[in-house]
Amino acid sequence: MLADRRAVVLRGVDQLGKRKSKLRDELIRYLGAPNPTTVLVLVSAAGEDPDPEVARRATSVALGALEPERVPRWVAHHSTKLKLTLEPDAVELLVAAVGNNLSALAQELEKLASLAGDRPATAADVSALVGVRRGETIHDLVDAALERRAARAAQLVEPVLEQAGMSGVKIVTPLGTHLVGTALARAERDRGTARVEDAILRQLLAARPYGLRGYKEEAARWARWSTLWTAPELSAALRATLAADRALKGTTVTNDGGIVTQLVLSYAA
Repeated sequence: MLADRRAVVLRGVDQLGKRKSKLRDELIRYLGAPNPTTVLVLVSAAGEDPDPEVARRATSVALGALEPERVPRWVAHHSTKLKLTLEPDAVELLVAAVGNNLSALAQELEKLASLAGDRPATAADVSALVGVRRGETIHDLVDAALERRAARAAQLVEPVLEQAGMSGVKIVTPLGTHLVGTALARAERDRGTARVEDAILRQLLAARPYGLRGYKEEAARWARWSTLWTAPELSAALRATLAADRALKGTTVTNDGGIVTQLVLSYAA
């Protein structure tokens, strides 16, 4: 109020281009002669192509997600702003527990700064704050499941589900992602690719999917896991994972733990 300039944010602009509307027509008209004291920010969803007419009349800026390899460095950089020092294993556990969401990581770092004070924050501090113990993260569960260590994967289901904001769907989603990646590596291996890991890394760098750990690490995992599965076994596991996802979203007969435990046990069959 009473400022020399103002900013207006309009979200979901990608929806306007899918149908002709008076709102879109008015937006196009406005962009021809915008208010000189207003900054209009038009936000499109990730992966959506911008409206060609809007793009011609505006300045396009692509905001890609930070690459997984850079997230630990971002954590270290943001910690310095909070005058917080993190031990290396604390950074590793925090990223494993929270993921690559920078907003969520920033919130947890602010809490850690208050908890640790002048001393370096440790992995124990992260466990106490986030509620995740070393060896009991979602990544540990996924690793055990894809390595077909069914008993260990089943043991981790309940501890992971007890973590804040976790659900059966949030466990099944990365399981499906890593099954697809492992199936891709298996296909490369079956067609005789000499360096499977390098082939997978090239595809990851081209697609840059969100939510993974470091691309080099994931490529190495998928290549290694692909030796433990046949193509038909991976196809069956993907069908079982899809069925579990549907059950989690559409049934009240059993709880999340029962569905996910049954799923990871089936991977060993």
